[in-house]
Amino acid sequence: MRLVFIGPPGAGKGTQAERIVSRYMIAHLSTGDMLRAARNAKTPLGIQADAYMSRGELVPDDLIIDLIRERLAADDCQRGYLLDGFPRTIAQAEALDKMLGEKKTPLDVVLELRVPEEELFRRLAGRGRADDKPEVIRQRLVAYREQTAPLLDYYQEKGLLKTVDGLGTVDEVFERIRSILDEFAGA
Repeated sequence: MRLVFIGPPGAGKGTQAERIVSRYMIAHLSTGDMLRAARNAKTPLGIQADAYMSRGELVPDDLIIDLIRERLAADDCQRGYLLDGFPRTIAQAEALDKMLGEKKTPLDVVLELRVPEEELFRRLAGRGRADDKPEVIRQRLVAYREQTAPLLDYYQEKGLLKTVDGLGTVDEVFERIRSILDEFAGA
């Protein structure tokens, strides 16, 4: 099963991603983790990415795509994978589609974990992290909405988007996710 997992800060995506990869025995591909690992391993891509990261700049799409391409070739991705934090833009989504099309391994599903903004705000404010000040939370949610809305439309048009209600207990939300993903698990 090949899936993209999309959700705003505070939706519980990290918790649910852990459960998904455990249940379906697929690789969890977080672009942030991948960038740090490549940098620490001093791979050619990691060295290039570090030049941007150390200046506080975004790593360019072509480098991210190359990193994803390299990672998808690993043995643990052959059973499937969950992409977390990628794609973030239409350009990245199109590049991913092109790459997967060349390998004849298209995405099975794009899962959106949806939680109302008032609840996200409440959850994030309750975490007590330094970057969870009200104005910062608002800014992060606006940025997410602006970046993600076009992606959701893009995948909806392709018939890949499935939206999950992210309200309720961790188990209730996972049960909703499972009811969607079980149909792709054999694919």
